[in-house]
Amino acid sequence: MGENYFGITDPGKERKNNEDRFIAEPIFEGDHIVACVIDGVGGYAGGDVAAQLTSDAILEHFNKRAGALTTGMVAALQDANDRIVHEKGVNPQNENMACVVTLAVVDIEKNIFYYAHVGDTRLYLFRDGSLVKITKDHSNVGFLEESGRLSESAAMQHPKRNEVNKALGYETGRLANDFIDTGESPFLPGDTILICSDGLTDMVSSNKVVSILEGADDLTVKGKLLVDAANDAGGKDNVTVVLVRNDKAPAEHSLARPVVVQKSTGQQNTTALPGADKKTGDNDDLAIQKAKGNNGVIAVLVILCILVIAIYTWKFYGDLVASRRLAKTVQPVTTKKPKNDTEQKLSDSINASLQNRTVTLVAGTPIVLTDSLLINNDTLHIIGNGVSIKSDTSFIGAAFVIGASCKYILLDSLSIENFDVGVLLINKGLHLRKVNFKNCRLPVQYKYHFPQGIAEYGLQVETVYTTDSLHK
Repeated sequence: MGENYFGITDPGKERKNNEDRFIAEPIFEGDHIVACVIDGVGGYAGGDVAAQLTSDAILEHFNKRAGALTTGMVAALQDANDRIVHEKGVNPQNENMACVVTLAVVDIEKNIFYYAHVGDTRLYLFRDGSLVKITKDHSNVGFLEESGRLSESAAMQHPKRNEVNKALGYETGRLANDFIDTGESPFLPGDTILICSDGLTDMVSSNKVVSILEGADDLTVKGKLLVDAANDAGGKDNVTVVLVRNDKAPAEHSLARPVVVQKSTGQQNTTALPGADKKTGDNDDLAIQKAKGNNGVIAVLVILCILVIAIYTWKFYGDLVASRRLAKTVQPVTTKKPKNDTEQKLSDSINASLQNRTVTLVAGTPIVLTDSLLINNDTLHIIGNGVSIKSDTSFIGAAFVIGASCKYILLDSLSIENFDVGVLLINKGLHLRKVNFKNCRLPVQYKYHFPQGIAEYGLQVETVYTTDSLHK
């Protein structure tokens, strides 16, 4: 396999057959990588058949480039579902077969990946020592864990952790629009994505996964170490791992060096211009005459500049004195409203999530903000569960302010209402999933900081949103 992608599967220690399948290979003449993990639903005959049918359908769809990537991934999984349903009809011994799948297509050149997902296989993004879970488990135990009602260790030990609510082969006919989860994410130089079956995540904690991914070994070694960790913990299920790394070097910007003019030390230094005559007698006379003529012009310009500066200084001083007199007579008093309980709780959760990196909101409870929520976390995933974030009638500003130190902020399943600006950010680490902006003048606004006294060049492109929702 290539140096920046690797896949491995193992039957584990307790199962005789392996119902997992994986894909890890370049497509579209090598400028994209398809990465996929397919897990035949355990306990049912034909799980390996369903996984193989899904693998074949995906590879056939990506043998040629056609249409948008997300549309192609959904079509591939729809085709796989149809094949499984058909196979169940002609082979009664496989009537219960099904599979879960997580599929990603990586465009390393454009630093982005796209994904489609059904079931409890998982997609993670590993960046700068942080492991962020991108997909949601379609299972009751997965929902309890993601909502904070179960700890990771409790979810790993739950007796119903392998029961899923969605799988290919469960539904006959055309799949509903929301049956397959899709999305996209920045994939920066140095990032790694991990796709795996529950044979890994049921046996190995996220901290252990991070410790392996942080190692200096190549992807082949990392993949084998992850499989070994699952087997060392019991190996109760098939375990499959696919890794893809953006191995491009981070962009380096060099600053132009200033021209240094050395002071004369008494010894004459001359530099001849291209094409100049080494005989300088006539040229020196001409240069002296030009210098004398220019001296008078320079003197006039200096006097004019001094006059302009004096006029503006006097005007500025007069305006300053007037404004100070007015300030003494009129001193408005502004009182900032105290934060309400739900607002304070959310703010505290964000500040306390520097280690957990996940904040989960309770569904059905609106949160009214009297001030902006400041986010300075390196990595943060806010799971909204459909909660509405609303502005207090007296507050005009942004709902979220994302600082320059943030590298990956995911706002998930939220409604942001009645703000001047929905999200104000100073970098480009924001990722949105199922976020609705209602009655917001600007859904997302970028804020740029330029050093004082430094001339900037280039074009800033303004992003304009024409719909009420950023996700369809």
